[in-house]
Amino acid sequence: MAVIEVSIPVLQTPRLILRSHELKDFEATVDIWSDPIVRKHFGARPFTREDIWARFLRQSGMWAVMGYGAWAVEEKSTGAYVGTVGVFDVRREFEPPEPSLAGLPEAGWTLSPRVHGKGYATEAAKAALAWADRRFGGIRMWCMISPANVASIRVAEKCGFRFWKETTYRDDPILLFLREKVESA
Repeated sequence: MAVIEVSIPVLQTPRLILRSHELKDFEATVDIWSDPIVRKHFGARPFTREDIWARFLRQSGMWAVMGYGAWAVEEKSTGAYVGTVGVFDVRREFEPPEPSLAGLPEAGWTLSPRVHGKGYATEAAKAALAWADRRFGGIRMWCMISPANVASIRVAEKCGFRFWKETTYRDDPILLFLREKVESA
């Protein structure tokens, strides 16, 4: 089977490596997306292995099509895959529609509950956003967060996102946050 090579930059922070996703990361990805602590912030319907596989493939495939996407987050001290962070274009369908977000990169992060509370999400998101600011020239970005996900809201705020509005995504309430253009990029 031929593998298409896609150039995904490797980013390093003091405690993390942001790298391309690898097939060996899939089972850990299933564990993360199946964990009730993670699931409670992503709607009522649980993800199947098929759903998680499609999400996993999208994370790498976006790089090939768009030139940006999600990174696998690896803990330097253990070498363990602990989640994903990135900037992507999922073309989400909100109700009501949000045409002002069309074409703007969306930021996102999902980490294993095993590493919650360590500051990894903020550390990884800041590294990904710094890369995106260089790549896009500091343009406006957005993220969406479940209203109950207080920890993720704090990560967004630490990364410069500010609450914009509440809307609906797949029949669930969701908060939208904006990060205005970064002039120093």
